[in-house]
Amino acid sequence: MGVRSREPGGHEPRAVQKAFWLLEAVARLGSGATARDISQLSGVPPATAYRLLNLLVSDGFLVRTSDLSGFALGRRTRELAGVAAAEEPAPVTAGEFRPPRALVEELRARVRFGIYAAAYTGDRVRLVDRDPDHELSRESAILTYLHASAVGKLLLAQHPELAGPRPLRPLTVRTIVEPDTLAAELTEVRETGLAREVDELRLGRSALAVPVRDRLGGLVGCLVAIGRTGRIRIDDGGLVELLRNYAARAADQSGESSTVA
Repeated sequence: MGVRSREPGGHEPRAVQKAFWLLEAVARLGSGATARDISQLSGVPPATAYRLLNLLVSDGFLVRTSDLSGFALGRRTRELAGVAAAEEPAPVTAGEFRPPRALVEELRARVRFGIYAAAYTGDRVRLVDRDPDHELSRESAILTYLHASAVGKLLLAQHPELAGPRPLRPLTVRTIVEPDTLAAELTEVRETGLAREVDELRLGRSALAVPVRDRLGGLVGCLVAIGRTGRIRIDDGGLVELLRNYAARAADQSGESSTVA
């Protein structure tokens, strides 16, 4: 992928031109593009690129990935490009949990972390509401390696047989792969109704997840807060209580009479 020639094409202010070049580079490189790669592809000097990237983030045209290692297109850019409508969730499958969009947005407005909603159908996990302002890297790993994510641990706590063949794969040096240690953690998840993840799926990222249950106590979904390790605390009682309150409301408004453990 070559670097395009960056000769002035009109009378636009150079800073505006460079901002557009940076947005174009992020779009071409994809989610998680680093400042260095963006600078190289756009032809904008590193110091200028980093300053403009931060301005684009502050205005919502770009977002930082959850581990702060890269950039992705923000909500305002996607809306300008007409992509927002195309990214509406796929139709809900029969019996699948999905929280009301307005409720999830209300929760997002109250926290500084990424908020996501997942649905459980049998042995399958699906993210049904993604936070548009907190780009999530390694999404597929969340759904594949259940033992390494807070979202997956909630499902494993109810169905430990889904952990799959042993040995379990370590995604980082912090991933729990010892069967007895994982079993003890899943017991705690069942007892507390809270799943935690610290540097287990990706170094530098932590998460807290609470379950949403149907009227019979079955696990139908969850709400999860994801953020940079050290900024989001797994012992944050206020955040846990907030997640539980919204999970209960989401279940009620989704037609499920529930209690959130």
